[in-house]
Amino acid sequence: MNTRHADISTPRATGLPLLAALVAGLLTPAPLLAQERDIYHNEIRNDMSRCRADRGPALMVTVDGVKSSSGKVRIQSYRATPGDWLVKGHWLTRIEVPARAGTMTFCVPLPASGLYGIAVRHDVNGSGETDIRVDGGAMSNNPSINIFNMGKPSYTKVGVPVGNGVRSIRVQMRYL
Repeated sequence: MNTRHADISTPRATGLPLLAALVAGLLTPAPLLAQERDIYHNEIRNDMSRCRADRGPALMVTVDGVKSSSGKVRIQSYRATPGDWLVKGHWLTRIEVPARAGTMTFCVPLPASGLYGIAVRHDVNGSGETDIRVDGGAMSNNPSINIFNMGKPSYTKVGVPVGNGVRSIRVQMRYL
């Protein structure tokens, strides 16, 4: 009698937990996807009280070099992962306020401790469209931006580790 054939038709004890985990994963993606959707697209106001030491995790972001008080400044947070950093629709929080020349400070609350990236845009004419000849931008860790990376440095260059408290960073606006 061929015992190999009997092994194929009889489930092994070690295969059952794997099969159960796979089936459970297939049966539960909808609630998990809903939870994931809930963490994206949070438009919030710039509430500095959310950056008190007992309110973290959060990033206190100081933006230097805003060139004028016209238009709006938008700051967005992203998870610093290849699947989220600057991916359309994958921003976690967005704060948009009237621009103020010089230095502006923002409190960016985060969903949990982890590695995050910040993107800032100064829409100088308030058009809602990016005009690279006029508008400015900045990113966490102030990475170099050039024609080769088309303004999208790697998530590894912008990632800022944030624990359960408030972390302060400074970014420098850049204009052409």
